[in-house]
Amino acid sequence: MTEQRLRHPLMPEKPTLDGLEQVWVARWEEQGTYRFDRSQPRERIYSIDTPPPTVSGSLHVGHVFSFTHTDIMARYQRMLGKSVFYPIGWDDNGLPTERRVQNVYGVRCDPSLPYDPDFVPPDKPGKRDVSISRRNFVELCHKLTEIDEQAFEEVWRRVGLSVDWSLLYTTISDDSRRVSQRAFLRNLRRGEAYLAEAPTLWDVSFRTAVAQAELEDREWPGAFHRISFYGEKGPVWIETTRPELIPACVALVAHPDDERYQALFGTSVLTPLFGVEVPILAHHLAEPDKGSGIAMICTFGDITDVTWWRELHLPTRPVIGWDGRLLPEPPDDVEPEPYKELAGKTVHSARERIVELLRESGDLDGDPRPVKRTVKFYERGDKPLEIVTTRQWYIRNGGRDEALRERMLARGSELAWHPPHMRVRYDNWVQGLAGDWLISRQRFFGVPFPVWYRLDESGRPRYDEPIVPPEELLPIDPSSDTPPGYTPEQRGVPGGFVADPDVMDTWATSSLTPQIAGRWETDDDLFQRVFPADLRPQSHEIIRTWLFATVVRSHLEFGDVPWSDVAISGWILDPDRKKMSKSKGNVVTPMDLLEQHGSDAVRYWAAGGRYGVDTAFDAGQLKIGRRLAIKILNASKFVLSMGDDRSVGEVTEPVDLSMLAALAGVVREAGEAFDGYEHTRALEAIERFFWSFCDDYLELVKARAYEPGPAAASAHAALRQALDVLLRLFAPFLPFVTEEVWSWWREGSVHQARWPATEPGTGDPAVLEAASEVLRQVRRAKSEAKLSMRAEVSCLTVTSPLAELVRLAQDDLCAAGNVEEFVLAYGETTTVEVSLT
Repeated sequence: MTEQRLRHPLMPEKPTLDGLEQVWVARWEEQGTYRFDRSQPRERIYSIDTPPPTVSGSLHVGHVFSFTHTDIMARYQRMLGKSVFYPIGWDDNGLPTERRVQNVYGVRCDPSLPYDPDFVPPDKPGKRDVSISRRNFVELCHKLTEIDEQAFEEVWRRVGLSVDWSLLYTTISDDSRRVSQRAFLRNLRRGEAYLAEAPTLWDVSFRTAVAQAELEDREWPGAFHRISFYGEKGPVWIETTRPELIPACVALVAHPDDERYQALFGTSVLTPLFGVEVPILAHHLAEPDKGSGIAMICTFGDITDVTWWRELHLPTRPVIGWDGRLLPEPPDDVEPEPYKELAGKTVHSARERIVELLRESGDLDGDPRPVKRTVKFYERGDKPLEIVTTRQWYIRNGGRDEALRERMLARGSELAWHPPHMRVRYDNWVQGLAGDWLISRQRFFGVPFPVWYRLDESGRPRYDEPIVPPEELLPIDPSSDTPPGYTPEQRGVPGGFVADPDVMDTWATSSLTPQIAGRWETDDDLFQRVFPADLRPQSHEIIRTWLFATVVRSHLEFGDVPWSDVAISGWILDPDRKKMSKSKGNVVTPMDLLEQHGSDAVRYWAAGGRYGVDTAFDAGQLKIGRRLAIKILNASKFVLSMGDDRSVGEVTEPVDLSMLAALAGVVREAGEAFDGYEHTRALEAIERFFWSFCDDYLELVKARAYEPGPAAASAHAALRQALDVLLRLFAPFLPFVTEEVWSWWREGSVHQARWPATEPGTGDPAVLEAASEVLRQVRRAKSEAKLSMRAEVSCLTVTSPLAELVRLAQDDLCAAGNVEEFVLAYGETTTVEVSLT
């Protein structure tokens, strides 16, 4: 095990953990301890695609948990001699930021309003939001994210993340917008991105489209209404939870094998109240055991309606608007007189009114039957999603292309998954894709699509003829920039142009984090050194979004995977084993924990969580971690107080050689665990040895170390070699206490020292193990007799098959146990008899 250059120890009189974070965070930044060395060749670089946390409030302890896992690996790789590319970013665009701005400032964006350069937000949000222009709104978004980002940075520095802060990026910066727009334009040019008008999952609160990956199933109360449609052979009864969609009905559908409706297939019925003729059709997705077995097909009530509409080639009768209210005008073929009773109402109010109308007309049979059903929600929303027909941008991801789907599955198999079973989640997601990736959002604070449309002579946009800028002009904002060949005066006039009004989904930008951090097409030398990355760390619930989307973008642009390894952290659970989340109000914020217990203690708790395993928050583990850090301080002071540099000689004594041999085994075990992305197993091995080192080895050699002569010099040398190695082993986990102790007697930073080498030694680990077991028996006997550990042992009799090993430690045992007479004999089993004075 390689040893670093010695210097005379400069130890504080009373070592303490308090204040170490402030000292070392400042010193690391000042000295550039974690600065990326881009002069290294690719094979000597370890590149990390760090997840940029969403800047929308505060971090919670789950962030610290997963980010600590990444930092542990970064520190280990750095100690292997790698130049570690470890950037940090903030995901500061998108819906979470907009919502936070609305809540903090009490404002709402109205793009129709002009910019007010003198606008000042209210001191406190009022009962009604203040409407402001898009530009004013975006300015407030930037203002608030800057405040949040400062708080985030303070937490990460306090945690001790060894990122290179000079590589900081944000997903709304000019560089990020340039990368996002460039990637989109290339997708568009190759036919991988396309514009389509289609049924779209829609959040009526945020008034934006929602992608499949952002859906969440929730139980929602409703009621089945039994309603009659008018057929030639009598009424046809359907049961629905959404009677307000009767004016959107385009057909009835039953299963082709349902004998109850065989005679009705190919006939038609009239809708109640509205009298619209609709066909009765057969489709295998109809459920005979649900309700009456025959259902309305409406445009659109749910995703199944979309499938039926598409496969049965049905017309469209939309009635739900972007605001979640019924449209002011009826759809085609629907009479305006009855529809006016519903126009402009919310879905809930329209449902109540149409039930009244159906009861009055006699078309409602009995009272509605309450039921709980599973409904689609936007993961950040609080109202069920609607389906409206909109024009949106998509990127092909295999959802409608079987060959591309298979290529995406193959890309997943090229990655090394930690733990391996997490690949199943990736495969299941890809196999279950129901459509291409919807990437446009009807919001304001995001990366705009770099697209304009030509207006024809009547002022209508020609969506089939998008105008795009050359890449050298990126980034652009089409709402304020003018397309090539046009003048600003031609904006919005016939024969002129109009900007695409949408912004990209935040995942469309975050899916490019390897390109953003690596400065793709801006710094080719850097990009070639760090892409594809070595590691993508993230949590498991965003495999379907961030991980898969990044694989898609990399495959389409580079024909390669974006990293070699992915490490998937589990969730943090509260003491009741429930996932921590802001919406549930059970999160623990990290700064209080960091200040109360110390950063190393919090990191110790985090390091105890394995990849892919959900971990309950346990304050008791923080106390154990702090105890460990304090023990490192105190044990190090003891070791360094043993003699001075001149007394350090060769390691010659059997117990010393045995301890170093055992330590070499720990170095080997920890290294193998790290190489397999098993940081918890590495920590367990290191910690297990450390406590044995303190409890057994130090006690065994303490007396000898205080004596003069070569035996004492052997102890001094072994103690210092062990401390040197242990500090380096603990350094990835406990960076502050290890750096503090290292500074007492070593040059430079422990975090720039090399990982210990496993050099062959002459010692036998079994010697220390056998001696430690005897010493534990002596301690137990004194403890049971309620005597001091320094009480004299008149006779110690040991019979053991390991007698020859014990004999090598006999002198140290006698000194440690204060033994007057030691009797040692060979036996088939081990017995220890302790006679106390």
